Amino acid sequence: TAAEIIAFLLTISGWVLVSSTLPTDYWKVSTIDGTVITTATFWANLWKTCVTDSTGVSNCKDFPSMLALDGYIQACRGLMISAVCLGFFGAVFGLVGMKCTKVGGSDQTKAKIACLAGLIFILSGLCSMTSCSLYANRITSEFFDPSFVAQKYELGAALFIGWAGASLCIIGGSIFCFSIAENSNSPRRGYAYNGATSVMSSRTKVHNSVPEKTPPKHFDKNAYV
Repeated sequence: TAAEIIAFLLTISGWVLVSSTLPTDYWKVSTIDGTVITTATFWANLWKTCVTDSTGVSNCKDFPSMLALDGYIQACRGLMISAVCLGFFGAVFGLVGMKCTKVGGSDQTKAKIACLAGLIFILSGLCSMTSCSLYANRITSEFFDPSFVAQKYELGAALFIGWAGASLCIIGGSIFCFSIAENSNSPRRGYAYNGATSVMSSRTKVHNSVPEKTPPKHFDKNAYV
């Protein structure tokens, strides 16, 4: 039960971190490498691109068309939304499958539900980690490409939050999966069947087990004649 509670806390924390990366602004931030004077800072996420000038005023522009976006941004959007949805269903199955809750049926059934929740959380973590890694790979490939002359970016804080949340989901989901193995290895109590006994036989055993206490008889000498 303690392991399942720890797994549930880890997975919920990871799911919250993964969910918080979607509205986070700083997925990538413009680099200042090789720049002497910085007059503006460019940053972007999965939904918009923004620029902040030296006075602190930010101007943002939403992506006008989803179909006109780059393929990696569309893939990252789908993976992150899938991760959030899978985490929600994993949390529901995790609550039902935990031993400390009163729903879900027998212990074996609850163990199977907890294992299913663990698999869902592992899949959610893999989706989030794949999305963040794909986005980071695009940033690093453009940064180290000498032929790329456009604005270069560095990794934003949202990517590290997504990686941390994905790791927590995978670790907690693995603990949930091990719960079904612990349940199957638990010893079962055996009961011996001695057969049915009748009421008369039990009474006879009780009667035979109790010694007869009869008062001693004193006979006169005329009784032997």
